[in-house]
Amino acid sequence: MLGLAYFIYHQNRQALGHWELALAVLCVAVGALFAITPFVLEYRAGLKLAESAALTTVVAQMRNLETLAAHISGATGQWQEVQQQAEKTSVGAREIADRMAGEMRAFTEFMQRANESEKATLRLEVDKLRRAEGDWLQVLVRILDHTFALHQGALRSGQANVIAQLAHFQNVCHDAARRIGLVPFAAMPSDPFDPQRHQSIEDGVKPAEGATVAETVAPGFSFQGRLIRPVLVRLAASVRSAAPGEAAESGNPQPELPKLEANPG
Repeated sequence: MLGLAYFIYHQNRQALGHWELALAVLCVAVGALFAITPFVLEYRAGLKLAESAALTTVVAQMRNLETLAAHISGATGQWQEVQQQAEKTSVGAREIADRMAGEMRAFTEFMQRANESEKATLRLEVDKLRRAEGDWLQVLVRILDHTFALHQGALRSGQANVIAQLAHFQNVCHDAARRIGLVPFAAMPSDPFDPQRHQSIEDGVKPAEGATVAETVAPGFSFQGRLIRPVLVRLAASVRSAAPGEAAESGNPQPELPKLEANPG
């Protein structure tokens, strides 16, 4: 096209006419257009190639995003499943805890009832044992009272053999009683009157201060270190006021012995 424009110019060396000038300009413009067309086409091809590469990258990234989305969805599903399992486990653990608490309360109540029942049974057995203990203590004390009375009668009789035999018998009975914790004791003549350990045979008469014991009427007893009956004594003042031999010859019945304390054990 440039050559054609030059040809037109060369054929008309004088001033060019309007048509020749327009045709030359057109040839130059078309030549210029033809000259830049390869570059434009190359640019468009490069642009399309870049767009295609970018599109390929985007598609790959979209695929990666889809894979990532699938992984996220799978992880979300697994998390939901794990959460459901955790909720089920929590509900099961709560139910187990409630059952354990209920069983613990029931077991505690059962143990309390059993403990109370056992305590009541043991209390009843202890009461029975104490009553039985009190009964056989009463029997044993009466036997020892009779042995003491026999020994006192032997002393009044003045017969040495009888006194020795009954003294030995009384000592044997006392040793047997001491084996179970029952200890008899008596007051010696001229001992000071002790209200904690002695009891006067004169009911309603308060012993004077400094009163002394004249004789033992009935022995006292302690069971396992605890006083269960004081010594029944006659005070010295009442002995001096009585006639000689009155205590031995009187036909009055033997004074009533004091009762043992309840529950000596």
